[in-house]
Amino acid sequence: MQTKRSKLIRAPQRGVYDREQVHAILDEGLVCHIGFAAPAGRPVVIPTAYGRDGNLLYIHGAASSRMMRTLATGVDLSFCVTLIDGLVLARAAFHHSVNYRSVVLFGTAQLVEDLAQKERALALFTDHVVPGRSAEVRPSAPNEIKATTVLALRIDEGSAKVRTGPPKDDEADYALDVWAGVLPCGVSYGAPQADPLLRAGIALAPSVRDYRRPG
Repeated sequence: MQTKRSKLIRAPQRGVYDREQVHAILDEGLVCHIGFAAPAGRPVVIPTAYGRDGNLLYIHGAASSRMMRTLATGVDLSFCVTLIDGLVLARAAFHHSVNYRSVVLFGTAQLVEDLAQKERALALFTDHVVPGRSAEVRPSAPNEIKATTVLALRIDEGSAKVRTGPPKDDEADYALDVWAGVLPCGVSYGAPQADPLLRAGIALAPSVRDYRRPG
């Protein structure tokens, strides 16, 4: 995965090129940010959902979407996912930081035209957000599939970057009477809220009842 373009220059000791660790970060994330040059060369970064199937990442959107139409032409893109694990509070403002895990990938997206692969990708999107959900709901209708563009990106060029641990202050600042440490943070979920239009007697779906994020 390491290339001249993906090799970390800033804080290279935080770089991770192991494919399994990259996959683990991607599987835990929910939203990616995709950067590309729009027509006329304007830089654009768009947040969107995604799903992973082995060494392929899938993204999807309306067939009329500017992003999907542009990416389908094969322009270079960057794909980024970031997980925040803690706020790192140092004794000096300069040394405050964040504990995080991130993945940045580079490449070009390929239009998914095979119907079976497209249907599988659409199910993966649903199950990436809520594992097992695709088996509980109505499958996409042919007109819905037609109205959706699916693109695939190979996980071949990129890296992960990870920061862990306590703050790193200047030696002289360790004598200051200032609290320092890490404030852990993450994503949490509350109690499910039923749709007000839900018919009486419908039990909570197992995918919701047993919901857990990877990692």
